[in-house]
Amino acid sequence: MSNSVSAMWSWWWHAVDQKHDGSRATLTAFLSILAVFWFLRAIMKSTKVVPPLPPGPHGLPLVGYLPFLGTELHRKFEELAISYGPIYKLWLGKKLWVVVSSISLVKEVVRDHDRVFANRDPPIAALVASYGGGDIAFAPYGDDWKKLRKIFVREMLSGANLCGSQSLLREEVKKSIRNVYEKSGSPIDIGELAFFTVINSTINMLWGGTLRGEEGAAVGAQFKSVLAEQMVLFGKPNVSDFFPVLARFDLQGIERQAKRNFLWIESILDSVIEQRMNMAKEEKEGVEERKDFLQILLEIRDHHGDAAKSISMNQLKALLMDVVVGGSDTTTTMVEWVMSELLQHPAAMGKVKEELTEIVGLDSLVEDTHLPKLHYLDAAIKEALRLHPALPLLVPRCPGQSSTIGGYRVPKGTRVFLNVWGIHRDPKIWQNPLEFQPERFLSDQSGLDYSGNNFNYFPFGSGRRICPGVPLAERSMLYIVGSFLHSYEWKLPQGTEVDLADKFGIVVKKANPMVAIPTPRLSKSELYTQ
Repeated sequence: MSNSVSAMWSWWWHAVDQKHDGSRATLTAFLSILAVFWFLRAIMKSTKVVPPLPPGPHGLPLVGYLPFLGTELHRKFEELAISYGPIYKLWLGKKLWVVVSSISLVKEVVRDHDRVFANRDPPIAALVASYGGGDIAFAPYGDDWKKLRKIFVREMLSGANLCGSQSLLREEVKKSIRNVYEKSGSPIDIGELAFFTVINSTINMLWGGTLRGEEGAAVGAQFKSVLAEQMVLFGKPNVSDFFPVLARFDLQGIERQAKRNFLWIESILDSVIEQRMNMAKEEKEGVEERKDFLQILLEIRDHHGDAAKSISMNQLKALLMDVVVGGSDTTTTMVEWVMSELLQHPAAMGKVKEELTEIVGLDSLVEDTHLPKLHYLDAAIKEALRLHPALPLLVPRCPGQSSTIGGYRVPKGTRVFLNVWGIHRDPKIWQNPLEFQPERFLSDQSGLDYSGNNFNYFPFGSGRRICPGVPLAERSMLYIVGSFLHSYEWKLPQGTEVDLADKFGIVVKKANPMVAIPTPRLSKSELYTQ
């Protein structure tokens, strides 16, 4: 067979050679080029360059960098960025962390590769408290997450519901102003004051209840303590997350603590849901009133058999948990930070008061119509959020497939932190970054808002996983802080100073409460009692 093929080839080549003098040279050149092409292609395939992992500290065998991590991750991450650059890795047991600390690399994550990095890698504490990652904050990117977020945005953040929630907030703020009036001249815990204002308006919006009276105050105090502890547990490094084989032992007790807190909050939700479902059975036809969020969710849950429209009871409770825990805790924390910074900086406080006096007047309380005109107060809140972003590392992302960021390989399943805290304090971006200067947000050209489109400033995140409650949080903070500052003069107790020390968690809080003494500021006493 081979002899026959060889003979045919020789015959054909000889014929071509005789008939066309140039054909043999042309064909030889063509075959040579083709051979070189396939040879080079084979070499490129065999020598394909795989990007390296980002640089980072070596750590110790088995445990990696875990013994050196400490408890203040935002400060440790800033320190490591100085040594290893804007992107670096940490091996913690079997877990790989990557920290991103520059605006160009953040853009790659949340815009260029947003879909790839839209997943989550929840720690055990978060899984326990979110029905296994079944809420908006920790759910993996997919149909269920899209459905939950769509329900939240459509039902909670519609124009009508935003107006309704603002009305409820207005009533709670007035009650808080009245309560403070009764304690004028006495020290007030501003964080506690803000929490009761926010939590009461929140649960009133969700299911029409409040935490008033002695019993309600006791429950509210425990609620505040439970939420604060839960936020710390979410951000606390846990051996069980880094060594799955040890997870069953819960060596640090983090899972047990998170479960205890979760069950306490869930018991409240279960009680409210049961009451509402019993009421629905007993209700007779009548005039339809405005539906609260719980009622809407229960109706959505009743779409049995339609997976695209219905939600499970766990998903229903996860949505309520997101609003109660996420909304009330972060807003409360930010109100306390804003008040602390303004008390620390009398000049800025003076400008806020001047603006309130001019726009609102001392014979009136702050109303919704005043908010768009309070430019300096808005700038002061934004500046406080720059220095103290509620979630300094946001909720960590996790690539659904291996990707390349900044020329470095980020393997699938890596926990990726966007260091907002570090970017907001970067001297290459901000002049005098550690100073409290609201004026930097007053320029119309600054483009610094909460949309996440400017990577110099994105306290609520960016891309697909940006916090969906931004419109509600923005209005709430402006109204609460404006009302507290317009209604009262605040001064520190004698012999005390503002303490800006913080305590790390997924939400970074003040290490010590902000306590100040209020004195009535308005011209009419009846404004405090209406």
